[in-house]
Amino acid sequence: MALRCYSFARTGEDAAYLAFDIPLEQVEQGLAALKTLGVGGFNVTMPCKTAVAGLVDELSPAARLIGACNTVTVSQDGRLTGHKTDGIGFVRNLHENGVEVRGKRLVVLGAGGVATAICVQAALDGAAKIAIFNRDDEFFANGRHTVEKLAQAVPGCKASITPLEDGAALADAVRHCDILVNATRVGMKPLDGETLVDPALFRADLVVADTVYNPRETRMIREARATGCQAAVGGIGMLLWQGVAAFRLFTGKNMPAQEVLEKFFS
Repeated sequence: MALRCYSFARTGEDAAYLAFDIPLEQVEQGLAALKTLGVGGFNVTMPCKTAVAGLVDELSPAARLIGACNTVTVSQDGRLTGHKTDGIGFVRNLHENGVEVRGKRLVVLGAGGVATAICVQAALDGAAKIAIFNRDDEFFANGRHTVEKLAQAVPGCKASITPLEDGAALADAVRHCDILVNATRVGMKPLDGETLVDPALFRADLVVADTVYNPRETRMIREARATGCQAAVGGIGMLLWQGVAAFRLFTGKNMPAQEVLEKFFS
């Protein structure tokens, strides 16, 4: 909240950013109330992201593929458009670190909401191949569904999913990928001392990216830096740039990203 209020003030936007606790079973009434209040847009957190996506008038290409949204804009005539900015933030974070996804081969660890957003946005932005690895748990079916949706919507991107337990397949995929992404909770407390990938697989032309931002530097990122990978990109930038994307959707203006980074993320 604070960073958006700060950004409104810095860009001269006459707006306020408020929080409302709306139970899942009252999402439809909540959306009607927000339209009545004449808001210009709003963010959505779990567990309401999927429900909201089913109630808005229109979805961005990424939100449509994911089936969830975290940002909603409201037009002057009250029309609601749902967006998903997590994947946008991830791709922009790579870009800010000199890395592009177009034509690249990605290995994505995880098949939850963040992983899905990354896979979808990377595919839409021209990634050549996405290999998803996830434990054989309740999220594996979600990953399989993502692969199926990408095959239909973005056939130019070859997507697959493999159980994370298949260590040989994971090692082979990492050896042949351009960008390795951790989109799991591994690296976050209480798993902050753990990693899913043997650093012996790291090499000079590999980009390693994490979505975990607390701690700022995960074990995987530390090992990627120590090994001399092309880039070792932490998750704090993804958090920043997804907020920048939402701010632009709300206002049409650029958030003062560097100021926000120094003031709120240092």
